[in-house]
Amino acid sequence: MSFLFVVREGFSSIGRARLPAAITVTISFFALVLLALFSTVSLSFLDVIQELRSRVEIEVFLGDSMKEAQALDVTRQIKMVEGVREAVYVSKDEAAKTFTQDFGEDIVRILGSNPLPRSIRLKFLPDYARPETLQRIIPKIKTIAPGGDIRYNQLFLGQIEQNARMFTLLTGGIGVLISLATIVLIGYTIRLAMYSRQEKIRTMRLVGATKWFIGAPYVIEGALQGLISGVLAAAAVYLLFDQLLFSYEPAIYQVLQPSALLVYPTTILFGLFLGVFGSALSVRKYLRVASKR
Repeated sequence: MSFLFVVREGFSSIGRARLPAAITVTISFFALVLLALFSTVSLSFLDVIQELRSRVEIEVFLGDSMKEAQALDVTRQIKMVEGVREAVYVSKDEAAKTFTQDFGEDIVRILGSNPLPRSIRLKFLPDYARPETLQRIIPKIKTIAPGGDIRYNQLFLGQIEQNARMFTLLTGGIGVLISLATIVLIGYTIRLAMYSRQEKIRTMRLVGATKWFIGAPYVIEGALQGLISGVLAAAAVYLLFDQLLFSYEPAIYQVLQPSALLVYPTTILFGLFLGVFGSALSVRKYLRVASKR
């Protein structure tokens, strides 16, 4: 019976304080929409970064003294190195064909011979295509292919990591600020509700009601406010992405859509979490202060 009373009180509390609840839900809604948009863009940006990392290549130029069979064996050994996704051996003839495709000139016809060296083109798993990780992998490659000349675009890779860190810090900081603001807002609304009913709470304490029994309805009220805000925010982001963006900017939609599918349920659950967390903090603080009176 007490559990049913707690749940009923939690639902009816919103009806008794409609204006503060409506204000809280509205502001939380806009905060969660903003947070969902930042999250979608952040996740999509991380996907782009992972795609760029997967395209990072290292080319190992082999010496002319190395025999063909030995070069193929070196390629096989390098492919077994942890983090290497692909290792492709490029012969002198294949290098000449690539030169012709890229520059439209036959280097053998121009020079009378093929000066291009043999090489091994390496691609890595995204999580391994980082400057600090490659610095650990390159010595292993040098051990397998002694005398090989290893080349890759260190500047490009460094810029990828720098932009990734900067964007992650920026979006993470904004997300934390929005979350804290939502928690504080819900907490203050619940505290106002408790102050408006402090006589009832005092009576409940006098008759022996536990802190859980007194505070649970207000936690439920905060949870409902957060849940409603989360559902409305998820619906708004869905309309924004799957209706407007799909109709007017399909290219951008294709980039953001996979991340948005993850953000929809997360926004609802996060709204519920913020509501429970903010209201629980407020209830705990109020009851602690009230118990000292």
